[in-house]
Amino acid sequence: MKILFISLGCDKNLVDTEMMLGMLVQRGYTITDDETQADVAVVNTCCFINDAKQESINTLLEMAELKKSGSIKALVAAGCLAQRYSGEIQEEIPEVDAIVGTTAIDAIADTIDMALMGNVKNHIEDINRKPVYDKKRIVTTGGHFAYLKIAEGCDKHCSYCIIPKVRGNYRSIPMESLMKEACELVEFGVKELILVAQETTLYGVDLYGKKSLSELLHRLCEIKGLYWIRILYCYPEEITDELIDTIKTEDKICHYLDIPIQHASDRILKRMGRRTTREDLINIIRKLRTQIPDICLRTTLITGFPGETEEDHESLISFIDEMEFDRLGVFQYSPEEDTPAAEFANQVSDETKADRQADLMELQQMIAFDRAQEMEGRRLLVMVEGKVPDENAYVARSYKDAPNVDGFVFIQTARELITGDFVRVRITGAYEYDLIGEIDDEFAE
Repeated sequence: MKILFISLGCDKNLVDTEMMLGMLVQRGYTITDDETQADVAVVNTCCFINDAKQESINTLLEMAELKKSGSIKALVAAGCLAQRYSGEIQEEIPEVDAIVGTTAIDAIADTIDMALMGNVKNHIEDINRKPVYDKKRIVTTGGHFAYLKIAEGCDKHCSYCIIPKVRGNYRSIPMESLMKEACELVEFGVKELILVAQETTLYGVDLYGKKSLSELLHRLCEIKGLYWIRILYCYPEEITDELIDTIKTEDKICHYLDIPIQHASDRILKRMGRRTTREDLINIIRKLRTQIPDICLRTTLITGFPGETEEDHESLISFIDEMEFDRLGVFQYSPEEDTPAAEFANQVSDETKADRQADLMELQQMIAFDRAQEMEGRRLLVMVEGKVPDENAYVARSYKDAPNVDGFVFIQTARELITGDFVRVRITGAYEYDLIGEIDDEFAE
């Protein structure tokens, strides 16, 4: 039996997908990316914002058409949208045979077995159930890098966010299990591990009574064959001096932090339920840049939050102009059912949200282009991602570039390189968000 697996949403969801793929292969199923060859389709859904929700629904509807035509024999919905709207999905899309919730991914093989026999059984567990781990994964990111999910759920309960209601409270994955998984991934060929969770900075608080991310990082750095460790989703108020020192002193840890701040107006931050002020954000950013001068900082913002005034928007613009983040993304606020912010007064119009998003991205574009130009002449260690078709050029990433969200370094060379290779390049130019370089033989590795 062949299974088509479609993974939507974030990298945490992708880790769940890879674990489910591993369980299905162990059960004897074959994985295919050709919908015309599939016997079963599984959609791992997302519902973080409205656009993600709509993409998940549209994908389920597309697969439902295959079910109607008889092309596939069973259709399963998994993930966040499935967890949150299980009843609605099966009422509105009756072609969906079964639902697998966010904490029940270990039931995926049994679910498909039963669906193929015509037995409908949903698997939706308590959202605060112990996370699923110690499962063999099928890595789908090419083999040279992989995500390591270190925790599940979130305790922050920001006023706009639905995650705690579909993913549960914060639950760390035991360190020994993470070390075992990391070693297996490196043995498989992974050279870069990217640590993810709804919030990585609180890792271990629930299991060990203290923040233990630094300890985990030190242990991961001992793995032979692992070259880069990248940390995403660090809440600014939880970044400790110990963590900064760990990033500074451990050679394998990329000088890169993803710090989602969401806004910089104290009034809006308070309405969002965030636990920082503008001054707090300035202080932590300055401390990071003082302690680690070459650190690359990425952040995400929400524009058009209920009650956001033009003054709040200008305050955010001035903050971004002053802080000059290396990488930045902007989401338009999306009202989500069952969140406090969806009921707030003074909702901002879609037109205003779009205008403000454009303002912020235009400013960030100028900052990013200037920073890219400043890289000319610098030497960087980069990881090869692949060859540019029909050209003597390769695509690579530096420590400043997380996959799928940041830019690339294009290497012009006739030399044959392999995906996952590390080479040193000298930057010769920049094109918008990307850099152009050539192999520097004096520093080649």
